[in-house]
Amino acid sequence: MSKLSFHLLEPLRFPLINRFYKAYYPAGKAKKDETIWVGESNQGIQCCVRFKYIEDYQLLTGMLVHPEQRGQGIGQHLLQAVQDQLTQQPCYCFAFAYLEAFYQAAGFVTLSDDALPAPLQSRIERYRAGGKSLIPMRYSPNLTDN
Repeated sequence: MSKLSFHLLEPLRFPLINRFYKAYYPAGKAKKDETIWVGESNQGIQCCVRFKYIEDYQLLTGMLVHPEQRGQGIGQHLLQAVQDQLTQQPCYCFAFAYLEAFYQAAGFVTLSDDALPAPLQSRIERYRAGGKSLIPMRYSPNLTDN
């Protein structure tokens, strides 16, 4: 793997991120009102993560690592690169069960549904009604062993 550069996606390059999603995670689709971070090499975008703003909170969503790059720690490097973003506003994510430990290693803690702010409770309920099995988590690095 070549060296990655982590940075905010420039607005002019927005179509590239949706092409990346379409190729490797068709359910993901970036929206222009989101903050999008990418990791790029000389071979193009290798990973990305989006932040949606919901009232006074942000929701980490759509994290994707190129399938050929998985298992190499790129996702953790991306989350380290977005530390300033994670602390700008309270940050939550809805993790698939198999990714719970991954997010815990990055400073997220698992929550009960009733610990979510109201606007996020209704959102996770909608996602679950659509058949997704998700675990609510909040970025709280001071509550982890990291």
